[in-house]
Amino acid sequence: MVTKRNQRYIVVHVSMAQGGTFLKPDHFEVTPQCTAVNEILSRVGDKWTVLVVNYLGNGPMRFNEMRRTVSGISQKMLTTTLRGLERDGFVTRTVFPTIPPRVEYELTDLGRELLVPVRALGAWAVANHDRVLAARSRFDAARGVAQEPFRPAWHMSEAAE
Repeated sequence: MVTKRNQRYIVVHVSMAQGGTFLKPDHFEVTPQCTAVNEILSRVGDKWTVLVVNYLGNGPMRFNEMRRTVSGISQKMLTTTLRGLERDGFVTRTVFPTIPPRVEYELTDLGRELLVPVRALGAWAVANHDRVLAARSRFDAARGVAQEPFRPAWHMSEAAE
């Protein structure tokens, strides 16, 4: 069984020339496990969180240092991302009593646990980048679509955030 967008689907195997499966709607059911996965992935699955967690994996960083390091992130988005990570227990924020105050962000034990799959995903992306580009090219060529070069999201205007 596969859960998709709060619906439960039964996987049906079909005898076809090429073989394969398709999903047939069964009935609506939201399990506690689905809710937990959705809740956590909504926090850790966005691009800025992945980048921030990855950089903080190298050690504590100050806000402006992180803003310079995480290419394309706005001050507002970095603040929002760090606040969410702190709220969910992935990051600690330490204010040092200096003038002006110095603030550092650091991964907690939970954040360091998250770093393992984040870095594994990064390694997978690097290892499979050429394969993904080849698949895109085949897909676009089969549909007669002009191939556009990949543009990282940080090339878009910050208003899109």
